[in-house]
Amino acid sequence: MKQDPTSDRTRAAAVHILPWLFALFLCSAAAPAHEYYVSVTQIQYNPAEKTLEISIRLFTDDLEKALAAENNDRPVRITNNDQNNAVVEKYMRKHFVLTDSRRQPKPWKYIGKENEADATWIYLEIPQEGSLSGFSLRNDLLMDTFRDQVNIVNIRINSDKKTLLYKKGKPVQNI
Repeated sequence: MKQDPTSDRTRAAAVHILPWLFALFLCSAAAPAHEYYVSVTQIQYNPAEKTLEISIRLFTDDLEKALAAENNDRPVRITNNDQNNAVVEKYMRKHFVLTDSRRQPKPWKYIGKENEADATWIYLEIPQEGSLSGFSLRNDLLMDTFRDQVNIVNIRINSDKKTLLYKKGKPVQNI
């Protein structure tokens, strides 16, 4: 019985490739979930409701780590049906503050959160009539936990659009 030379080459290639694939798997399994720390916030004005609608996207594992640090290192697991809304809201009130032209914090309503793959969306709403002239926003979410955290804020008021970049040393900006 004659052996197929192609199958010999296939077996030889597999013997050489499998250790490399296994090493690649081990390296990727040991790597962090992501190598950058960023959140994205969308602020949009709803003229019919006279509110600012705010959506904040954070990596879930980063948020869990920050929440644990704020709660005496007690682990916090974020899922869609968890009982952690009070913990999340408390954290948001401390690290996400919109102030008016008189430097008074604007009260906001915590709508809730939604888990999606590796991210968590947090929804807020702020009653607002008129211009945001003279307003400022503090967005130091996750900055105590990750020194290279960057928070991007996209603001859309009617046809006006603006993007702000928050990072360590620059947690407050004028809108």
